[in-house]
Amino acid sequence: MSEDRISDYFEGVAAKYLSAVDADPKRSRQHEIGGLPAAGFKQYLGAPDKNEEYRFKAKQIYFSDEASTPEIIEGMVTWYDCRRKKPHRRPEYRLYYYGNSVTELISEGDFLLVAKQRDNSLLMIFTPAGTTIEAQLRVFFGLPHVSENFTKGKLDSVDLILPLRLMLEDLGVSLTQANSDDEFWLEQLIKLFGGEIFPPTNAFSAYARKSIGGSVDPLGAPDQTILNWMEQEEKLFRIYERHLVKRRLKIGFGSSSDDVDGFISFSLSVQNRRKSRVGHAFEGHLDEIFKAHGLRFQQGRGKGSVTENNSKPDFIFPGFDEYRDLEFLKGNLVMLGAKTTCKDRWRQVLTEANRIQNKHLITLEAAISEKQTNEMISQSLQLVVPARIQETYSANQRAWLIGLAEFISLVKLKAKS
Repeated sequence: MSEDRISDYFEGVAAKYLSAVDADPKRSRQHEIGGLPAAGFKQYLGAPDKNEEYRFKAKQIYFSDEASTPEIIEGMVTWYDCRRKKPHRRPEYRLYYYGNSVTELISEGDFLLVAKQRDNSLLMIFTPAGTTIEAQLRVFFGLPHVSENFTKGKLDSVDLILPLRLMLEDLGVSLTQANSDDEFWLEQLIKLFGGEIFPPTNAFSAYARKSIGGSVDPLGAPDQTILNWMEQEEKLFRIYERHLVKRRLKIGFGSSSDDVDGFISFSLSVQNRRKSRVGHAFEGHLDEIFKAHGLRFQQGRGKGSVTENNSKPDFIFPGFDEYRDLEFLKGNLVMLGAKTTCKDRWRQVLTEANRIQNKHLITLEAAISEKQTNEMISQSLQLVVPARIQETYSANQRAWLIGLAEFISLVKLKAKS
């Protein structure tokens, strides 16, 4: 569904595991990272002469699997010839970074991805080796093998699929680019919703599904259908959001032109709406697919839709009344959590339905690390991943994962018991 490619936003990418000289101030006081020219980065950063230094804006990010949010710094880096005072030596270009709250967290052995963006800035992402973030970055940026020397990624073959977009935007990377049909869709959205405020999520999602029409098959291909619906809604949401943000910028943020508090409040509301909307949209589209299959289920909304400790599972099959009925066979109960991205939040579903030993969680997150999926297995949590996204997981993981179609078959089988 997505028309964008990762190469629309990035010129080049390379990754390595940090050496002691790269990361440890006791081993090097220079805050320098070498080896990028070998990965072809001189064509992106240039070749400053002996009297020059090139400076680039750089978004620096440190993220671990345990952190709920990444540490992000908007800073500067310097690209220069470290042998500039030795005129008879061959140039050796290095990237100098300045100390900040991100670089204070890095350690020898951490994974580093450096990407040159189309706006002439750099993206530098640090994460401990073996994390889900590393696994995702390697899959999405074409980096099957990484060592202490920079490895060049492959961008040409990578589509900007929804899981990649969600991951990068969660890291604060803006991915907004106009496409040829944006004006058509904006006209339709304004006609339907007025062009002044956002409609309720369920109304917006319903239009996203309708706008695709018969090109999806919820009955025969639920895995692809959920992805197509989510990608279409994400596309329409960005188009409409861009229109509303432009409109608000023209209006301003209060009586004065420099209402900083008003601007910050508006910016936060935009970010919060993005985060909350995508989760509600995911649940809504799943609801439609389950109804299309004739499944009996209830969502954890409204009065009475609770389990122990006032927990509200996203989906209970066949329903909450059956769950609370101790005479109802607990082996015929199914609980499904729904999270577009898991991170450390997947553990929340473990306590949401005590009667159900083997729980299910559906996600759109790609390339979750084997460390985390092994922990899920040990906690009797079955991960449900649409078939197309399963391709980003290892062979061992794919043998364990199930798709949405398989999950639906499981629920139907239990309903017949």
